[in-house]
Formats: sequence, structure tokens, C-alpha cells
Amino acid sequence: MGKYLVPLFGLAALSLVSFYSYRAFVQEPIEFPLVETAEAVTEDRLPTEPEDWQGTINYRDLDQRIAALFVRPEMAGLAVAIVEDGELRYIRSFGVTDKRSGESVTLQTVFRWASVSKGVAGTLAAKLSEEGQIDLNQTLNQWQTSLKLPGDAMARITVAQLMSHQTGLTKNAFDRKLEDGEFPGLLRARLGTAPLQCSPGTCHSYQNIAFDTAGEILGQATNSIYGDAVQKQLFEPLGMDSARFGMTGLTGAESWARPHRGDKVRILSESYWLLPAAAGVNSNIVDMARWLRAQMSANEDVLSGETLALAHAPLVSTGRVYGGDLARSLSEPSYGLGWRSFTYRGRRLIGHSGAVDGYRATIIFDPAARTGVAAMWNSGWGIPFGIPFAALDSYYGEPADKDNLTDWLDLSDVPPPKLQKPSPRDLP
Repeated sequence: MGKYLVPLFGLAALSLVSFYSYRAFVQEPIEFPLVETAEAVTEDRLPTEPEDWQGTINYRDLDQRIAALFVRPEMAGLAVAIVEDGELRYIRSFGVTDKRSGESVTLQTVFRWASVSKGVAGTLAAKLSEEGQIDLNQTLNQWQTSLKLPGDAMARITVAQLMSHQTGLTKNAFDRKLEDGEFPGLLRARLGTAPLQCSPGTCHSYQNIAFDTAGEILGQATNSIYGDAVQKQLFEPLGMDSARFGMTGLTGAESWARPHRGDKVRILSESYWLLPAAAGVNSNIVDMARWLRAQMSANEDVLSGETLALAHAPLVSTGRVYGGDLARSLSEPSYGLGWRSFTYRGRRLIGHSGAVDGYRATIIFDPAARTGVAAMWNSGWGIPFGIPFAALDSYYGEPADKDNLTDWLDLSDVPPPKLQKPSPRDLP
């Protein structure tokens, strides 16, 4: 099966190129932010108030329903941005950075991206590929990395397969050891003796430690450190001034969200920050909105349509994403270069979600409609993962009560609050 993935990669990317190339042809690149209202929204006046919320989505209703989440003790703080038709139409912050101090979350509050970071690595890989700096079909044994895989897998698995989780390793291999304080480079070397879920290259098995090998490869391809390459080639050109890697990228900010479980503030652990390509990014919601728009061809001078098509192209089928009703509503789940894709009510969506202890983040968007949502919150509650789908339902003009569609923000059947178990690992 693995041998068919390279041609599939090219065909899948080609199927998306036409859309992104068309966008580049009919519309000049647009700098953040953009609105169609008479008075342009500037950096000093982001769309935070009802009078600014212009578009198809019923923003006032959605805003009220998001605000209602904060009646629940599971929540602490939340920041949400919605891009509609390629334009930032809504951005808001809710709650507190720390339940002990009561400090309010603002648009400048920095949160963790967790596994949403994987899309950054995938985007950089696609950009370098388009520029001829890396061959994504090269096998891993042609690079100097700390990774070892069982058998001859290093000579068979390509960079593209690594970044779409096709190493064959058991899901989340050695994550517990990372959480216990073991160094990721040493753990990658020990993966050569780890158990396999399937023959390498024949299935999708989600990884953090193995995936982070991409940072070593992309660093070599750019003759720099991975984080420096991202800053220079992506974050700085996109104006993402708050986007930083590592624990200090969070705690060094003037306002940063503390991790919570219920009313308790969690102790920060550096473990997943040691995987910069897999889970290392932090930023405020304004910069996450910039990143979201860039993924929908808003910055062709930085990310071409061909680059985006390559990054987003599905390379391997996956198991269900999320759980419950949401999992049942997402068909044809696939994984590309650090990006998930799936079909939601007849539309193909792209995105990624992430979780580390006390933090959650998500980006979900419809590339054809250039509409999507970015959200980050500092608790482990899963209900806010429904925000993008509630917004998209409103955009599509499909009310929750039509044809038994799910109301993703309905709390009437949510069980009473209870103590949540620790969940430090990223979502599958």
C-alpha cells in the first residue's frame, strides 16, 4: 500500500491546486485584515463589537452562545476568531487567564497551539518543496536525524509519509516517557525497538515524538534551526509578532493564559514544548487569525496556491476524528502534511485540533468558501471544539433543527460538572 502513496500525494495536491491557483489569478494578495464594510477595520479597531460583525453568519447569536459557555465551571478563558469569505469578521476574548487572579483574557493574551503546530511544519515543508529546497519523496535515511524506525523502515518511509503519520509505530509512541521527563532525541533513537501498529507505510498512526523529526529535517534543509526557519519564512512575513516557540514563548508574554482543570491551575510541564514541530507554537488570537487567513490564500506573496494545495492534500485515510456526534458527522477523514481533512455535510474541510494538559486549540476551515474558525482556551473541556461547526452551519444557512442536524453548542444534555482526568497528550 505504501508504494501507492507517492502518486496519491501528487494527484491529491493537483486536485487542490486548481482552486488555489484560481484564487491567485482573480484576486491580488490581501494584507490582514480585510472587510467589505465602508469603514475598514484596522489593527486598532478589530471586529470585536456587534456593529462590526458583518456577514452571512449570525454573529450576535453565535456570540451569545459562546458567552453562555462561561456559566460552566469547566471553562477559564477563551479566544475566538472567525474568517468569512476570506475576511476577518469576528474576534473576541472571554473569561480569565487565571481563576486565582481573575485577570481577563484579551486579544493579546497568548495561548498554546498544541498540535495545531503540526500544520506549521507541514506548511513550511510544502513551501520548501515548491521552492526546490526539499524533496518530500526522499526517504528518511537520506537525512541526518535522531529517529530510528524498526527494520528497514528508514529506507522506505518518505518525509511526506513521516509528516502524515505513516511510520507504522503504535499510536502516540513513547509519549508517556516524554511526559515523564525523558529527552525526545533519545526517545526517537529508541523508537527503532518500539512495537508497530502496522507495517510502515501501510496505515495512519498518530505520532508526536516521531513527527517532530520533521523539525530536524526542515532545519537541515534551510541550514538553520527549525524555529528560526519558521519565524523567518512564515511568522515574520505574515506579521505574526506574538507567535513564538517554547515555554518562554508563552510565559514571556505580558498576558498569558494559565492552564486549568476545573478551578485548579495546572503546573506547566515543558515536555511537549520540546517538540517544536509537533506541538511547540504559542500566540495570541490575532496572530492565529492571521495564520488562518494565510491558509486560505490571503497572502499569496508568502504562501502560494501550489504550496497550500500541497500542504493540505490528503495522503492517507485515518480513523474517526473527535468523538460522539461530531465524529459521526465527519466522513472521509484523511491526513496530509500536518493537516487533517474531512467531509462535513458535503463540504471538504481542512484543519487540526490540539490538546495538552490545561489547554485546547482548533483551526477548522472550508477552503472553497474561505470561511473558518480559530479558537484557543485554557481548560480541558471539549465542548468548544464545536464552535467552528456551529459557525459553519450558520454560514451554510443550515439551522441546527433542520433535518435533525446537531446543535454543537447546546448544553442542555451536557452532564453536570465533574472533575476531569488529566489528559496531557495531544488529540488523536
